[in-house]
Amino acid sequence: MTRGVRAQAPAASGPFSLPPLPYAASANEPSIDAQTMQIHHDLHHRAYVTNLNNALKDHGQLAAMPLEVLLSKLNEVPEGIRTAVRNNGGGHANHSMFWPIMGGKGGSPGGELGEAVTRDLGGFDKMKADFNAAGASRFGSGWVFVTVARDGKLAITTRPNQDTPLFEGERVLFGNDVWEHAYYLKYQNRRPEYLANWWNVVDWNKVSERYAAAKAGTLTI
Repeated sequence: MTRGVRAQAPAASGPFSLPPLPYAASANEPSIDAQTMQIHHDLHHRAYVTNLNNALKDHGQLAAMPLEVLLSKLNEVPEGIRTAVRNNGGGHANHSMFWPIMGGKGGSPGGELGEAVTRDLGGFDKMKADFNAAGASRFGSGWVFVTVARDGKLAITTRPNQDTPLFEGERVLFGNDVWEHAYYLKYQNRRPEYLANWWNVVDWNKVSERYAAAKAGTLTI
């Protein structure tokens, strides 16, 4: 265990669970340090899962929904738990997307995804510049995403806090977390530097799999 990180109890029992990191916490060094990865996954993401399960413990019909369906029906969630479901369900979905698309070697996307990036976002270099600018200008905590429509069309968007395009029934191709807990230990207030270095660890094979799933209508979160 990384020094200074305390062992945590498992997330509260319920329908949702914390997915394991698909690689070692050190896999994204030096762009993202191992301690940040461990704290981010083991403490922050775990808390979202625990709080979501706690919010839904007396709402079996909602708890039985797939996460992406639940988040698309927030207006149907009772007002007393709606904010908890929004914040913690969004946090669980965002992070469950986030971990698998990292652990790679960077580079640039090829194949159909590369063609879509050129068609819709002006090419890889322009996409990176626009994505980084959007993430850097997101005030406070939040996320920057590339969304993907069923026809494969891509767009860049941001959301505050743990909000997600899933709320509007959209699908996320990939995204980056710009909460300070995602980068502060290494980068302090240098969010643009973190955004620039994050591309070094993107796994484009995983992102391409998400693109194919979106076009097939099988992409969930």
